[in-house]
Amino acid sequence: MTASELRATLALASIMVMRMLGLFMVLPVFAIYASQLEGVTPTLAGIAIGVYGLTQTFLQIPFGMLSDRFGRKPIISLGLGIFALGSVIAALSHGIVGIIIGRALQGTGAISSALLALTADLTQEEHRTKAMAIMGISIGMSFVVALVLGPVLSRWIGVLGLFWVSAVLAIIAIVVLYKVVPQPLQSRFHSDAEPVPAKFKRVLQDPELLRLDAGIFLLHLLLTALFVTLPMSLKDVLPPEQHWLVYLSTLVAAVIAMMPFMMIAERYRRLKQVFIGAIAVLALSQLGLGFVQHSLWGMVIMLFLFFTAFTLLEATLPSLISKIAPADSKGTAMGVYASTQFFGAFLGGVLGGWLQQHYSHSAVFLIGSGLATIWLGLAITMKNPRYLSSQLLNVGVLEAHQAQLLVKKLLEIRGVVEAAIAAEEGVAYLKIDKAAVNMAELTHYSVAMEQR
Repeated sequence: MTASELRATLALASIMVMRMLGLFMVLPVFAIYASQLEGVTPTLAGIAIGVYGLTQTFLQIPFGMLSDRFGRKPIISLGLGIFALGSVIAALSHGIVGIIIGRALQGTGAISSALLALTADLTQEEHRTKAMAIMGISIGMSFVVALVLGPVLSRWIGVLGLFWVSAVLAIIAIVVLYKVVPQPLQSRFHSDAEPVPAKFKRVLQDPELLRLDAGIFLLHLLLTALFVTLPMSLKDVLPPEQHWLVYLSTLVAAVIAMMPFMMIAERYRRLKQVFIGAIAVLALSQLGLGFVQHSLWGMVIMLFLFFTAFTLLEATLPSLISKIAPADSKGTAMGVYASTQFFGAFLGGVLGGWLQQHYSHSAVFLIGSGLATIWLGLAITMKNPRYLSSQLLNVGVLEAHQAQLLVKKLLEIRGVVEAAIAAEEGVAYLKIDKAAVNMAELTHYSVAMEQR
């Protein structure tokens, strides 16, 4: 990547981080604080935690489409403004209804698709995969930091203070957007980063993609349900001001533990086996949490297993989507995937709160273990993924017959398995076997390489 591409990508990643911190910082502390609110029930507390996912589910794809029409920065700044407004409403609320409204507005500022589209505008096709990887890593980092930062900050400024911090972060993000992120020379549609309405049917009829969508739905359902009840369980064995120590130790250990398995999955082509194993560990950790709630060390061990499985699955699911989705439908597949992820977060809050209200903390974890076991059954029957990587080539705007001829030439190159050209975009979307492809021969067809 060029220096300007890297700066732009890091600036956009910082915007993503600031928004995600605002969403996630309340997760580890809200359940304890909610008991002080007017009109609260465990179900309503669960809705408050997860409701951002409902609004984000329905608006993240439209926000991306609006950015195609009205410009990236205006739509992103609009979304950040709505997010800040929701944060202020939540910060000023002393009842559960106000916080639910505020959290719903936070999710309404659904800028993820527009941010990814702007990232695509500011990076060359050959570097797009790296830029998107940086954006993905930033989301994962923000989650880890938020789980530690939330309990620490809430000791000084309270939970309502966290919402004020979220509002300030959104305003800072708008400043970064206009002062640091460059204006793209040209904004256009990118099939690898944005959904294509005409391709929704194809993606929604693919059983392997649907299986992965069900997986991310259940993964985030379990995560949100966990945080509806976990802080209350931890409070019985550890003072709330020390909860951050549990999250920090288990998350850091989990990230370290999952790395060798990621290497085994990708380098040694054991992705399905590692994927299934992670789901099994997820189910076992949920089962264990249902029985060790009076033991601090028991909960720490089970949380370590949960976060190890979670981080591993969070990393492998997008990789599987990328491998399985048709070369020219990756953006559409990822759009559906993200929407099901957010809907899972919403239902996790509702289910976790309802089970806690009508049954017990243990019921949340035991039902979670059952859902993870169902997911395990779905995963066992999945096909072995093809170990292919996405590759984009800037081939210039072509006529339809020229695009067809070029597709034939590209498919003749050793290691190129799929090729599709969006003639109006001037981009070839490829699936390649990196171990076999001749990159020099492939990049021969790149207009960008010719210009150099």
